[in-house]
Amino acid sequence: MQSLLNVPAEVVSANINAAVAKAAAKKRRIFVLGIMAGAFIAMGAQSSSLAVHNITDVGIARTLAGCIFPVGLMMIVFVGGELFTGDCMMSMACMKGRIGFGSLLRTLLIVYLGNFAGAVLIAFLVAHSGQYDYSAGALGAYTIKTAVGKTGLSFMRALFSGILCNILVCAAVLMAAAAKDIGGKVLAIFFPILAFVVSGFEHCVANMYYIPAGIFAAGNPAYVQKAQELYGLGAEKLTGLNWGSFVTVNLLPVTIGNIIGGAVMVGGVCFYLHGKAEG
Repeated sequence: MQSLLNVPAEVVSANINAAVAKAAAKKRRIFVLGIMAGAFIAMGAQSSSLAVHNITDVGIARTLAGCIFPVGLMMIVFVGGELFTGDCMMSMACMKGRIGFGSLLRTLLIVYLGNFAGAVLIAFLVAHSGQYDYSAGALGAYTIKTAVGKTGLSFMRALFSGILCNILVCAAVLMAAAAKDIGGKVLAIFFPILAFVVSGFEHCVANMYYIPAGIFAAGNPAYVQKAQELYGLGAEKLTGLNWGSFVTVNLLPVTIGNIIGGAVMVGGVCFYLHGKAEG
């Protein structure tokens, strides 16, 4: 009887082989795939924000957002795209000696820049689509609040949250690779991503949408006033919402955390358990 799933050793082997192919691919292709992935994650982020922006109960809001956000990774798996957080597991191919460390870093950097371009593009388009006017500007206010919260994290909190996030994201990627049919892949992606969103962990590519979206929304005085009315966000809190704090306060520690979570805590452990004997 044919197995309904690929066993962990097969999943790790396939991941290593895919990493080798990725490292050898044309960089322009990898960059475009990165743009696609960034845009898909941003689509999941913006639609989940819309769904929950008027829900005051945090648990209910995060659970609903967690049910919608996984569509981003599903689109990447089924349509195509290169996601930085999942690609951190290319570390297994490097540990195996199948790709060099320089090739690993170069590929990850290209994917990262592509993800950034795709996510910010969607943030820009959404900001000019009129969507933030929903609920008399409450969605614009919620978008600002979300971004302010993320740029208000301490370095260590953002770092550890990034580690925890990418353990779950990489688990979702590996579980999707374990499933052999589309229904199994959908379920494999859905539950770990639901857990990451409900937990409120930090994902660098998602934040490439959330924080620029907040910056764009904060450029509209009506949304700023609504944010002050609904969330008490005064001028002193909004001063920390800018491109500099986006990169240094949030994106840098979250990215480092995501790398540790994906390349070491998932990639390293899976390679030790299943990849060392892979042919």
